Amino acid sequence: MRIAVFNTKPYDRCFLGAANTAGHDLHFLEPRLDAATAPLAAGHGAVCVFVNDVVDAPVLETLAAGGTRLVALRCAGFNNVDLTAARRLGVDVVRVPAYSPHAVAEFTIGLMLAVDRHIPRAWARVRDNNFALEGLIGRNLHGRTVGVVGTGKIGALVARSLRLGFGCEVLAADLYPDPALEAIGVRYVARDALLRAAEIVTLHCPLTPDTRHLIDAAAIEAARDGLMIVNTSRGALIDTAALIEGLKARRIGAVALDVYEQEADLFFEDLSNEIVSDDQFQRLLTFPNVLVTGHQAFLTEEALTAIAETTLASVSDAEAGRPLANRVDAALIAPMR
Repeated sequence: MRIAVFNTKPYDRCFLGAANTAGHDLHFLEPRLDAATAPLAAGHGAVCVFVNDVVDAPVLETLAAGGTRLVALRCAGFNNVDLTAARRLGVDVVRVPAYSPHAVAEFTIGLMLAVDRHIPRAWARVRDNNFALEGLIGRNLHGRTVGVVGTGKIGALVARSLRLGFGCEVLAADLYPDPALEAIGVRYVARDALLRAAEIVTLHCPLTPDTRHLIDAAAIEAARDGLMIVNTSRGALIDTAALIEGLKARRIGAVALDVYEQEADLFFEDLSNEIVSDDQFQRLLTFPNVLVTGHQAFLTEEALTAIAETTLASVSDAEAGRPLANRVDAALIAPMR
């Protein structure tokens, strides 16, 4: 099948090329998919897109008119796709539901430790031959109360690591409690109760109307003083304006973000010679207790291999008329999974 692969980076070419044992015709395109670039997919049976590509109704109409019948997301999230329009146009949507949950879970713990123990600040000091320790006092993870919002594959690994590896008290919120987590002492509570009780909250749920701005001004006001917030899921789970106000008021003790609400205009590009006009993002970077990375939690060799293999396997299934195991159907996916 001819596949238009949008928003490609060198690592996409490398791993998709290596996984292409079925001999699909991969047409790599650097631009993101949006209304202006959708005509580039004409004549391709499938498009392969990433988290910040735009797959709304107008884009899908252009794709369908050009012969595209499959949208293959090389990611787990699908909030950038208009599933209703896709169904109406007869375009199937597939995703990679579990490429390497260990990659994101491990990065989440890494962010937690880095911001809590001031590792980036310490590294910067040492490069300037400043070995003073003032301002670098952290806290143990052991014994802390951590709230995990969403205990799918990634959230479950984070909860297990924190409970068994670090000895944390772990609270969890999910529509479907995991008996294996409950067996090791993870306690499921209502989401609002979790936000009020936790010293650290880490987000591992998809972006849905129910979870958009899950962390807002009201949640921050109700939370414990000094709350640490970690987000490696979707940027819009957090109301950035409310987050900034919470930091300014010293209600929030630390923030670690691998995703950002308006990241589509920033992440995955080298803007080091540009003026970034996003005032909220620039304001976030001024806080000494905020750590931001550029959506790299998934970026391991194992994850990239799994993403490529799963994506191309779905394309092969579609081409052969086989059932699509990773087909996205909004009616079948619970809000908190």
